Amino acid sequence: MGPAMDSSRQTKIPSCRKLLLLVIFQIIISTVFFVNIRNFRSADSTLLHSYKLLPANYAVIEKDTPKLIILLWTWPFGVRFTIKKCSQILGIPDCHMTADRSWYHKAHVVIIHHRDVCSSPGQLPHGPRPPFQRWIWFNLESPSNSPNLVFMDNQFNLTMSYRRDSDIFTPYGWLELLTKPQNVTIPPKSKLVAWVISNWNPASHRVKYYEELKKYIPVDVYGRGHLPLPWDQHLTTLSQYKFYLAFENSIHEDYITEKLWTISLLSQAVPVVCGPPRKNYERYLPPDAFIHIDDFPTAKVLANFLKELDKDATRYQSYFQWRMWLKPIRDISWINHYCKACQALQATSIQFKTVPELSKWFK
Repeated sequence: MGPAMDSSRQTKIPSCRKLLLLVIFQIIISTVFFVNIRNFRSADSTLLHSYKLLPANYAVIEKDTPKLIILLWTWPFGVRFTIKKCSQILGIPDCHMTADRSWYHKAHVVIIHHRDVCSSPGQLPHGPRPPFQRWIWFNLESPSNSPNLVFMDNQFNLTMSYRRDSDIFTPYGWLELLTKPQNVTIPPKSKLVAWVISNWNPASHRVKYYEELKKYIPVDVYGRGHLPLPWDQHLTTLSQYKFYLAFENSIHEDYITEKLWTISLLSQAVPVVCGPPRKNYERYLPPDAFIHIDDFPTAKVLANFLKELDKDATRYQSYFQWRMWLKPIRDISWINHYCKACQALQATSIQFKTVPELSKWFK
């Protein structure tokens, strides 16, 4: 074999290696591509099974209907209210809000108040649901007072309640940060402990605790079967007390109602709370804004602590220092809740899904 042939052979060998490497590289690229396509289709299939309705930005809105249409399936508890513009209440773009069921097939959203439909599944909307329409489950009652939750499974796309983990959060109240500190003025206090209760259940935890507490400290009880208290005299009467028993009718996560936000904080009586754990309250309030019964081993120990605060002005006043920078807000208007829904529905980040087991979540 001559030098020329040997040189030709050396030239062909690198060329074959390059071709082989190119073929292997193409095979790898093709494999990765088809695997990705298969995974994408699988993920897309899962997404379609998880989301019954179209995504938020895919709602079909007619050209001559620029506003989001929200249908109130019922007036909550049958209470009619003036549907004001949300631009006036929250400073947001308005939704078209109506309680006229003839709008059902045009409505992008139907808000359904639990207590008005929970007696039978037949009280939910009938007929085919428009593909662009979403249903919102709305409830401000506790799970203990929300019957037939199982009727709501696999029916709704969003939740709207006092629970912080709801899709649309509608609490009973909150604290608003002031732009500058304010002087704290405590109303004159001539009385010690008050409690307002309308639903007296001797078997309930709160009534049992009160029965024990009153053995060691006087408590003035207002409401049905007790001292009269007209609505227009709530704040003026209760502001005379140093402490108010903000006892919830049932104990559930985030269930902190007007008993604290309206009756206690707005009347400026230090709340003594019975409800979810202290850590839950501290999501909404400074730790020195309330007294929790769980912090005391017995009702007697709590009673002695309240008596000590009664005699120590400095320690008592320390429960008001948070008011220098924070102001309690109590939202008692139904239209405010519905406008919060309007606001949330216009947010691009909100996810629309089907809530499969609402009865297991809301407990």
